[in-house]
Amino acid sequence: MDDALARLKNGTLKLYALEAELPPEEAVRVRREYIEGESGADLGALGTFSIGIDRVVKRNIENMIGAVQVPVGVAGPLKINGEYAEGTYWLPLATTEGALVASANRGASAITKAGGADVRVLSDAMTRAPVFAARDIVHAKEVADWAGAHLADLAAAAEKTTSRGKLLSVTPYVVGTNVFLRCAYDTKDAMGMNMATIATAEIADLVEAETGAHLVALSGNMDVDKKPAAMNLIEGRGKTVVAGVHLSDELIQTVLKTDAKTLAAVNYRKNLVGSARAGALGFNAHAANIIAALYLACGQDAAHVVEGSSAITTVEETEGGAYVAVTLLAVQVGTVGGGTGIDTQSACLNLLGVRGGGEPEGTHAKAFAEIIGAGVLAGELSLLGALAANHLARAHKQLGRG
Repeated sequence: MDDALARLKNGTLKLYALEAELPPEEAVRVRREYIEGESGADLGALGTFSIGIDRVVKRNIENMIGAVQVPVGVAGPLKINGEYAEGTYWLPLATTEGALVASANRGASAITKAGGADVRVLSDAMTRAPVFAARDIVHAKEVADWAGAHLADLAAAAEKTTSRGKLLSVTPYVVGTNVFLRCAYDTKDAMGMNMATIATAEIADLVEAETGAHLVALSGNMDVDKKPAAMNLIEGRGKTVVAGVHLSDELIQTVLKTDAKTLAAVNYRKNLVGSARAGALGFNAHAANIIAALYLACGQDAAHVVEGSSAITTVEETEGGAYVAVTLLAVQVGTVGGGTGIDTQSACLNLLGVRGGGEPEGTHAKAFAEIIGAGVLAGELSLLGALAANHLARAHKQLGRG
């Protein structure tokens, strides 16, 4: 250890190369101590963690110095009536925001007392969109037409790289001499970004060879990955999920402390009119809160909360109550790969009954997406109720300030 530290300091050993010479835990410890010496910061708290890191340092992180621990609370029970998620669930929510778990818990209570949330996955397709440079606009149209006419050839090229992924469609978009090909894939139980990227590289090679177009970038931003965009709001990306529940007047009064008319008015003026006036791409109260908490707890790519937050919440008065629904246009989740294999995140997926690959393939990821939809619905119900009853500030004073 002393020798490694000395070599790091004199530059004969690179920080990223420690795992090649030392066991993972020792490499992490040496790197942390080196950074402490360089920065003067005490990083000891980062060195206490329960996850096994042999796999983590190979697949999930570079230059690891420890782990940040995020508290995980549980909300539920939440009854879900989905096509893939059917039953009662406890939601693991990783967050440092006081009042969030309590809010989700209240929404879950209302949903469960109402008989459960109905949830459906409307579509499922992970995208990658390379951009090509054509010689002129005539050539650009030729490239787009060729791609449209050769879907089977593009699928054969893509599927050479994966035993599970399937190319579903290729949609061309032309802007001047730029040709974008939005490739959409069924990635089964994987979130699928790596799968889609590797498969699309094969497609790009074929397009270049057959059309003479030049690949400029494997991702041309029409994917659209980790950015708010109308494209994903309209077309969807990953899984598009809708969840809804009918609440009686009695439930709205006893659990949410308001009434159907006020609940609908708050949603209309806040989530719909307010969001439209702000030019927002999400028309909801705080969908990102629940999505981020579930993503962190369950080993998802946290940056995908950007697309996940593009959700629309609707509240309609009905005879004897209200029907509340959320539509999540772009939920990118997986139950295999990525961070799902880390011990603590794997435990949270196990709590939900969706860890690993489903039978048949793809069913676990769809079930997880349905659970997220129901969780977001619970969060929306509770916050809308708190706003309608003027309880929001009081709850945050009590729970957010201790």
